[in-house]
Amino acid sequence: MRLVDYLDKGWSIGPDAPCLTTDGTTSSYAEVRELSFRISAGLVGQGVRPGDAVAILSANDPLAFTTVLGISRAGAVWCPINPRNEASENRDLLALFGCGALVFQASFAPLVDQIRGELPELTTLVCLDGDVEWALDWESFLDAEHREVTPVDDVAMIVGTGGTTGTPKGVLLTGTNLETMTAITLMSYPWEGRPVYLALAPLTHAAGVLCFPVLAKGGEIVVMRQPDVGDFLEHLERHRVTHTFLPPTLIYMVLAHEALERTDLTSLQCFWYGAAPMSAARLEEALMRIGPVMAQLFGQTEAPMMISTMAPRDHFRADGTVARERLSSAGRPAPLVTVSIMGEEGRLLPPGERGEIVVRSSLVMAGYLRDPEATAEASAYGWHHTGDIGYLDEDQYLFIVDRAKDMVITGGFNVYSSEVEQAVMQHPAVQDCAVVGLPDEKWGERLTVVVQLRPGQDLDPADLTASVKQRLGSVKTPKQVEVWDDLPRSKVGKVLKSEIRSALQ
Repeated sequence: MRLVDYLDKGWSIGPDAPCLTTDGTTSSYAEVRELSFRISAGLVGQGVRPGDAVAILSANDPLAFTTVLGISRAGAVWCPINPRNEASENRDLLALFGCGALVFQASFAPLVDQIRGELPELTTLVCLDGDVEWALDWESFLDAEHREVTPVDDVAMIVGTGGTTGTPKGVLLTGTNLETMTAITLMSYPWEGRPVYLALAPLTHAAGVLCFPVLAKGGEIVVMRQPDVGDFLEHLERHRVTHTFLPPTLIYMVLAHEALERTDLTSLQCFWYGAAPMSAARLEEALMRIGPVMAQLFGQTEAPMMISTMAPRDHFRADGTVARERLSSAGRPAPLVTVSIMGEEGRLLPPGERGEIVVRSSLVMAGYLRDPEATAEASAYGWHHTGDIGYLDEDQYLFIVDRAKDMVITGGFNVYSSEVEQAVMQHPAVQDCAVVGLPDEKWGERLTVVVQLRPGQDLDPADLTASVKQRLGSVKTPKQVEVWDDLPRSKVGKVLKSEIRSALQ
């Protein structure tokens, strides 16, 4: 399926049903579909051909999301560009992707103006919502003549991996990859009635691709322009939201918000969490205070969203009690995904043994754009290599113990930072944390934890280390405790451990 086919499927269910809602204004499926035709024709009129790369630089906006559908209808390839990136990073991504057209919001015109002179292939610039001297305005861009275009291949998206681990790579995601993701989503989680999906997290990332199963069900997508937790809670109640997604960092903020207890959450069926590990202690709190609706997903850009899944019911035992032993897992491998644990030289490991998590599935990317060496490395031994260290238990629950690069070797022992972070998060004063290794003459690496406290809380470092030691023993107990007002994060909310290491060395 093309991305626009999900819109057309929803339109076939109910043309007059609400499709996109923002700031109290709703567009029906028929209206969004009509606009997608006009956007497609506008792109074709500007010389965009099937297979060409078209970028979107925008904050959460229903018009920008409709442009995604228009790009697909034109047979072109959607290239999401994160507005939180530095100008140089976006320049490098646009050059890597070979984008000939860029659709952007007026608020980002200064950023685009700064880099457009360095991008000779970028010949079409379109402003969504304002007048910019060197760009087409929206109404001038739109073309009333409808033209359906056949794609030249299956590539639907090119997504940057992000620059936190080196030079960004372009991940080629096909329509088949996203169809597999959508099928897994519809198989694995509850969908009763017509869904209402609330998108607060960036539509350039996980929150965006989760829109496609919602469209396939003829559901309504409520788009929040700004990531405000109080507004998020108000939207959940007012729109009777059934499905939503947040990374753990924002869920911790929801749990700390004074409006949570008085918010009506009875419409919720599925509250997805993912993109980073979640504290088992905070997850149990969420199950009690938000409700038995929490639903985990684990994936990566190269295998979007659904390597493993954990539906709301899987958080509980048969007797209705919380299955605490599962809360630190990433669920089970998804129905259309095979997951194994690989040791050295491609050897697959039995349950309980730790190694690299590897995957086989039509979920896995077509490869890295113009980078055959990286593609070959990521697919060695016939499996996609995630770069995550983990194990499968006897019941096929997947446990991710660390990124390979984040393992700390202290006193000759391998310590997985995520295991220590789970123990630190058990402390009632801690809202979030990160564990890193720092050079140390005695230990090789000194286990160090940086914590962000809950509002109004204080922390005695000795109390924290005693708590961790009781749970994990002395080897896995941090030798150094730092308290920061906030932790450095990437554009999608992941803690940047490289910046923490640099600041502390």
